[in-house]
Amino acid sequence: MPRWGELGATLRRVERWLLPGACLLCHGPVEADPDPLICANCRCRWTPLPEPQCPRCGQPLTPGIDCRLCEAWPSGLGGVKSAVWLDDPARRAVHLLKYEGWWRLSEPMALPLARGIRRGAGITLIPIPLGPARLRSRGYNQSAVLARALGARLAVPLWETALERRRDTATQTALTPEARRANLSGAFRARVAPPALPVLVDDVFTTGATLAEAATALLDAGADSVSALTFARAERPLAGAAADLARRAPFWSNA
Repeated sequence: MPRWGELGATLRRVERWLLPGACLLCHGPVEADPDPLICANCRCRWTPLPEPQCPRCGQPLTPGIDCRLCEAWPSGLGGVKSAVWLDDPARRAVHLLKYEGWWRLSEPMALPLARGIRRGAGITLIPIPLGPARLRSRGYNQSAVLARALGARLAVPLWETALERRRDTATQTALTPEARRANLSGAFRARVAPPALPVLVDDVFTTGATLAEAATALLDAGADSVSALTFARAERPLAGAAADLARRAPFWSNA
């Protein structure tokens, strides 16, 4: 009887034969890629976040400006990292993963995520859960498939049921930071005592409200500290403007 791993490899070979390799982002050929979903050129277009970064929330810092993004976070949440900026190439990958059923995109998206994790004994990945209605309509949780791909790549344990989303919440896309916090207040509950070193996993970091609320649930259940990883981070307009101003300043000062 064939093993599941061998069967999966066979099915992927059949898939590549029926659907010749083309990158889902640029639609160019990817014959050299062993599993053609996103080509190497498109992965290279994902933009890593620059240093220096806030050691607590991972937000890139502008020299001389203190980070205020995480000042209202629970004290036990820190060590949050995002792999890339949510610019157009990364946004397309997130959209395909999240809304168009391409859950296997979690595998190439886990590659930059793996660089942000601090490996060590006791680390357990915990995906941000979806609400019941959204999970039914989507068919899977994009954060969970990301966490599975990351866990498989790094041989790190995963605990998908550690957190429960107690209620469906309104979509966060058009909400202000204050409205996001109010929308998520009390939305998560830890089902059991959390593991020693829980690491939350999500697809996109916007204001950090989701991570802060999920971390609060784990901390209330007994976790000493919580860290987190996200694939992409939405650039905050004011932070982006300040960074652009800092980049231009040397030019102006020498003019």
